[in-house]
This record gives sequence, C-alpha cells and structure tokens, in this order.
Amino acid sequence: MRDVTMEAFSLENQVALVTGGGTGLGYGIAECFTFAGAQVVLVGRREEVLAEACRTLGSRASYRVQDVTEMEAAHGLIRSVERDVGPLSILVNNAGVHLKKPSADTTVAEFDHVLRTHVVAAHNLTRAVLPGMVARRRGNVVFIASMASLIGIPLVVAYSAAKSAYLGMVRTLAAEVSHEGVRVNAIAPGWIESPMLRKALAGDDARKNKILGRTPMADFGDPQDIGWAAVYLCSSAAKFVTGTVLPVDGGASIGF
Repeated sequence: MRDVTMEAFSLENQVALVTGGGTGLGYGIAECFTFAGAQVVLVGRREEVLAEACRTLGSRASYRVQDVTEMEAAHGLIRSVERDVGPLSILVNNAGVHLKKPSADTTVAEFDHVLRTHVVAAHNLTRAVLPGMVARRRGNVVFIASMASLIGIPLVVAYSAAKSAYLGMVRTLAAEVSHEGVRVNAIAPGWIESPMLRKALAGDDARKNKILGRTPMADFGDPQDIGWAAVYLCSSAAKFVTGTVLPVDGGASIGF
C-alpha cells in the first residue's frame, strides 16, 4: 500500500515551471515539487534571488531570469526550458504584484499594471505551453488565486479583479483542454506567511487581527501548505480533478 500511495502523489519524470518561484508561495511550491520528484524551473526578475533559491532546492532546480510581462518572450522561454530540461508537464501561474490602495485612488495605469502582470501574462504563458501539453496528452496548469477571488476585501480592487479573473480562466481552459489530457485548476491561498503578506499588513494591526479573527484555525499558513496542495493537483491522485478552485485558507473563506 505504501508504494501505491507514494506513486499516486509522485511527480517523478515531470518538469514544472513556476513563475515568481524565488520567494514566498512560489518557492514553497517549488520546494514541494522537488520533494515529490519533479524537475523545477523557477522564473523571476531577480537573478540573485533565483540563484539562491536553486542553491537551497538542490540539483532538481534551475532558473530563468525573465519578466512575465515581456509577452513576446514567452515562447522563447518555453523552448529554452524544453530544450535544456525537458518537455513541460506543469505550469504554475504564480507571479504577481500587490497593490493596497482605495478604489477611488487607484489609477488606470496601476489597475492595468496589476491585471497585465497577473491575468494577461498568465494567459500568455499558458497559451505558450498548451500546444506541447496537448500534443503529448499530458499536462497540468495551476493558477494561484486568492481569498480575494472569493470574498470582498477592501483596498485591493485591482488585485481582486485579477485574482477573480483567474477563476473564469480556469473554468474556460478546463472546458477546452481537459479532454486533451490537460487538467487546469486553481488554488486559493488564505493568508500565508510571505513577503507579500508582510507588505500588505505592514503597520496595520487592525487588519491583521481581523484576518486572524475570521480564520477558524486562527493562524497564518505556510508556503508549503500551498506547495503540497499543488503537488496533489498535479499528481495522478487528482487525475479526475479539473476546473476547480481549492481554498487552502485555514477556513477563512467559510469563517465568520
């Protein structure tokens, strides 16, 4: 039974690309993927951060320095990874930016920048990897959504719009490509200890206490909580799961 269980959750012989993989949730996902046996390619803008992450992750990890908003470079990135590492079977759309600002003060340029980084860039990378996945009839695309996809959170109108868009993208993509052997899902993290969370809560104890007060488990999560959820969704244990959003939130989305 142990061997069957390990095989069900194994990512051996898989190649995963994780955007925003050098820190926070992306690093937690990459770490769990390597534990599960995958080769992982981290993508981000800061080479020193990516290099340090790969040193910690070990021989299963490598990186590419690229800004995901450089749309024209997406196909070249995928070709480079598949040439040097192997055919991609997993894409995690995790890269993003946060903007904490009243809706009335959020400019068109700021709103556009958040949507471009999260939504347009994720679609662009997904369309770059899908032909290969479909041809091989094997693949998983995971979008890292948010509590802002599910509940109203003040001061994050652009971020909320972007993360809510992920859920529509997941459903549409899953309806299009699941019969081709490619599954598409989302994870909606709750409040997870990370640089982005620390920035969002900086100097705002009332907001922090409100979050913990409405989270039944009364704590923040760890990046590995998201990582192991991603391992599950990309493994054969979830072979009949597609088009769904999995909250990993300590109960925050159902708390009072």
